[in-house]
Amino acid sequence: MDYRNETWVVEFYFIGLTNHFHHQVVLFLIFLIVYLVTLLGNLGMITLIWMDSRLHTPMYFFLSHLSFVDICSSSATGPKMLTDIFVEKKVISFLGCAVQIWLSGQFVVTECFLLASMAYDRYMAICKPLLYTLIMSQRVCVQLAVGPYAVGLISTVTHTTFTIHLPYCHSNIINHFFCDLLPVLSLACADTHVNKNLLYIMAGALGVLSGVIILVSYIYIIVAILKIRSAEGRRKAFATCSSHLTTVAILYGTLFFIYVCPSSGFSLDINKVISLFYTAVIPMLNPLIYSLRNKEVKDAFRRTFEKKKFLLSR
Repeated sequence: MDYRNETWVVEFYFIGLTNHFHHQVVLFLIFLIVYLVTLLGNLGMITLIWMDSRLHTPMYFFLSHLSFVDICSSSATGPKMLTDIFVEKKVISFLGCAVQIWLSGQFVVTECFLLASMAYDRYMAICKPLLYTLIMSQRVCVQLAVGPYAVGLISTVTHTTFTIHLPYCHSNIINHFFCDLLPVLSLACADTHVNKNLLYIMAGALGVLSGVIILVSYIYIIVAILKIRSAEGRRKAFATCSSHLTTVAILYGTLFFIYVCPSSGFSLDINKVISLFYTAVIPMLNPLIYSLRNKEVKDAFRRTFEKKKFLLSR
């Protein structure tokens, strides 16, 4: 079909979260606090890892990248959502929408594969401790960190390119608070089966691949932990993985409900709530999980605080 004579959409409007003023005030304060905690928590984690030499290990190298991805993921949607809450016409340009689709997808995919790299790192540390420093060299760590960014870039550029080349000639009102892929595709005045099938195939393949890496790594880790004779040794080995497992469970559980169960009767309003969770809440939770459940991070924070206190008292 020829779409050259159609009137193309040049901007989109978000319905947003609510039109009630009191609800808007409450949501603005909540999400402002969440965004600030996300920035401070993740920047603090990156700074702490950079300052404390005892944290210059592969595990914390990947954790610093996870914190960077969380900052970027939250910033891809957070500032726009905050500025739109009190605005009657929540508008975004066509190009701005395309950039938001790309960035939001980029960092979700990157985070999934960073978690897979972290699972592989834990596997090497627990199952092959004598070879750990030899195998997890600086070169390997850089490759395991760059790989997730590359996979995320290839995936999201593909989806974004296919999406922006669709004609949008009817409604330009998005029932969401940011340019998520499925709500935008629903506005196209063309057959989007190819786009949706591509999304489900690629999301499924990438999700299964990263999930299998994590699952297989932890099967070997659990087997290795069970072979440790002392209860204290098993507890310490499992403690190094508990924060990572918590993060994996939260992220993958959220993505499962968005992309695996879209046809199970979920309304768009529920989709908004779940989207809020992975775009705003999860990036805030990750540094809290790794700081509250990780003894090395708590010890590093205490050492840094005491050092600063000593310097200020001189």
